[in-house]
Amino acid sequence: CQRASWEGHRGGCTFDLERKLERERGRLEEEDPAIGDACFVLGNLYYQQNRFDEAEERFEEALRICLVVVGEGSESVAILCANLGKIYDRQGRLDDGLRMQKRALRVYRRVHRDGHEEVAGALCNLGNLRLCTGELEKAMRKHEEAHAMYVGLHGEDHENVAKVLGNMANVLKDQGKGAEALAMQQKALDIKRRTLGSDSDDFVASLLNLGAANRGQGMLDEALARFEEGLGIVRRIHPERSVTEGKFLEGIGNVYSQQGRHEDAFAWWRKAHRMYRK
Repeated sequence: CQRASWEGHRGGCTFDLERKLERERGRLEEEDPAIGDACFVLGNLYYQQNRFDEAEERFEEALRICLVVVGEGSESVAILCANLGKIYDRQGRLDDGLRMQKRALRVYRRVHRDGHEEVAGALCNLGNLRLCTGELEKAMRKHEEAHAMYVGLHGEDHENVAKVLGNMANVLKDQGKGAEALAMQQKALDIKRRTLGSDSDDFVASLLNLGAANRGQGMLDEALARFEEGLGIVRRIHPERSVTEGKFLEGIGNVYSQQGRHEDAFAWWRKAHRMYRK
């Protein structure tokens, strides 16, 4: 850590926070809530850094303390279970992930009842894991339940409604229902355009996914239009250039390749390659 930037950096420095945690252990009881809070902060930082084993260790300790202090029926328990479920998913431990996401959903329902934002989010998490395990019907049921809750809370035009529609499109794709998945993605994109605006990273990601889906369905003109629109937005909101720009360049090259325009394809792929190297 450089001294010049220390004040701005220290809040996100895991080394400094670990030292603070050890000092807290020396002066507090083993199950003091302050230690649990410190573990929660560290777990989040490790997760953001893709240091999943360390994040797991800290979240598990925070969960143990939370259960002693406030019991199973606390929203904090649900949050920690959901975080651990995401870690297990990233580690490929899908059964453990399902167990934790189910537990998180049970606690959220106990705390908030159905129809709450957190319950809908927990349903989405569980649906996404069901997709990973290949349980497509169960995945779709969870997402449909979440969709109904989000619509009831916010109406049709809301970013969370768009998010769950994207999840449902993923399930439809894995069920071999490409045309239905494409229509669902288009609906999600339209909602994001209206609610988030086109100059948002989330909208850009949806354009990239829809372009790829169009290409997969052989709708090459539509795919090219999506990729070109996304490329223009990325260059406007990220003038420093980015990996995302490279993905759009690569997508355009892929379309040209399928159209038999091989020289054009190689030209765009070379641009993408240069972008990835930066």
